[in-house]
Amino acid sequence: MSDTVLVYRGEEIAAYGFGDPHPFGTDRHGVFHAELEKAAFGDQIDYGHPRPALVDELALFHTADYIDKVSRMSGEGKGWLDDGDTPAVPGIYDAASAVVGAVLCAVDEVMHANYKRAFIPIAGLHHAARDHASGFCVFNDCGIAVEYLRKEFGVQRIAYVDIDAHHGDGMFYAFEDDPDLIFADIHEDGRYLYPGTGAAEETGIGKARGTKLNIPLASGADDSDFYAAWTRVEAYLEAAKPEFILLQCGADSLEGDPITHLRWTEEAHAFAAAALCRLADKYCDGRIVAMGGGGYNRDNLARAWTRVVQSFVETR
Repeated sequence: MSDTVLVYRGEEIAAYGFGDPHPFGTDRHGVFHAELEKAAFGDQIDYGHPRPALVDELALFHTADYIDKVSRMSGEGKGWLDDGDTPAVPGIYDAASAVVGAVLCAVDEVMHANYKRAFIPIAGLHHAARDHASGFCVFNDCGIAVEYLRKEFGVQRIAYVDIDAHHGDGMFYAFEDDPDLIFADIHEDGRYLYPGTGAAEETGIGKARGTKLNIPLASGADDSDFYAAWTRVEAYLEAAKPEFILLQCGADSLEGDPITHLRWTEEAHAFAAAALCRLADKYCDGRIVAMGGGGYNRDNLARAWTRVVQSFVETR
């Protein structure tokens, strides 16, 4: 096993975005990689390159009708894939498929013990539901990764940890009744922010009741509030003893994001990544894959994601 950290880059995933004036632009990939280069990790990281996901891989999570809809509307290059957040820009099917493919490549590399840690900047599209787009998210690479881990590798107890400012509703409701999907999400309170979900009382249903942890924070919450919430996340994961960890590390939770109201610094992201690496080493043979998620202040996302990679490097 290599002791380097695997980071994905490529024009294929950089193309995921919706153009000006949409906040999710295609410049996010380049901004992050420029900051990563300045960090000068050298031979402590390797670069991976995405491949397109197969239709059968998309269908592990999404319905056939929805996949066909995205393909058709991507070719037409007009209209909306949801109620007005996610435009059907030309080529969005291919870009979204590449994001999924990059995540599945990372999962393969980690599960085959080539690496312990992997990071994909343009990924973590956690709002997409099984049958529709939502909140800038076309295909839910996080959900597909869960189903792929189960189908291809027999991994059942998977921890999904989400520190994006927005609640990961696409993941929560897709696995709300699944007791083996260990879900922990710290986010801005849905009374103030899209998608309006993720109340503390939402803990799963049926056999999964009590297996989901939602921690909504008030607008203006800072690093001290994050650290207090994190103690609950860590205790929850310790009790759950997962086999694999997925981290959605959206940077829209940092102070100065144009569409959210939290006030974290990049230290929160570095702290969470390091803590999850220690848990991964304890329970998961070190296996953790992180996905960049949201973040619309370019300086913030560049710093936060680079600090996640730095934590991965420092805890190898």
